[in-house]
Amino acid sequence: MGKEPRNIWKDLLEASTAPLNLVVSTFIGLAIGYGLDSLFGTSPYLTIIFLILGIIAGFRELFRFARRQARNGDGKEDK
Repeated sequence: MGKEPRNIWKDLLEASTAPLNLVVSTFIGLAIGYGLDSLFGTSPYLTIIFLILGIIAGFRELFRFARRQARNGDGKEDK
């Protein structure tokens, strides 16, 4: 027969993880930077650097998610 329609619950679950990934990666970067600053006494430099890296990682994952959703909307399957 034809192609089965995408499950709406699966799409909703995937869409809800996108902002969560952004927030979690930001806080992980902040925590790593804060921990390293406490260990080495370099406050606030490593906190700022790892916070920025966490934000970049979060947005990178957000763009990957958007690209994956766009590909799936065009009828192409996810690898």
